[in-house]
Amino acid sequence: MATILVVDDDRQICALLKQVLEEQGYTVEIALNGTEGISRYRSHPADLIILDILMPEKEGLETILDLRREFPKVKIIAMSGGSERAKLNLLDLARRLGAQYTVNKPFELQTITDLVKKALQED
Repeated sequence: MATILVVDDDRQICALLKQVLEEQGYTVEIALNGTEGISRYRSHPADLIILDILMPEKEGLETILDLRREFPKVKIIAMSGGSERAKLNLLDLARRLGAQYTVNKPFELQTITDLVKKALQED
């Protein structure tokens, strides 16, 4: 089954996504910021990356740009829990920079699992 890399500075979100996605049969790896996420992806490429936009050290938009530059075919789902106004703009920008899908935090678990399935089925 597919490997998913979750990149989020919120350890609770990481733990929740790891549990839910592993129950679905996926292998899940965790990184707590964009720098760690890119490093982990280089050493253990995943089939899909789920990443937060607002993170310390290296935020999500910069991470998307770096990933797209180095790994043009990487599949990305971006998520954000920022303010309503900022969230819409940041998620729209994430799509423009290369995220296939975006999701607002808080999210329904079914939404995430549906997006994961959809993203992994695409070429």
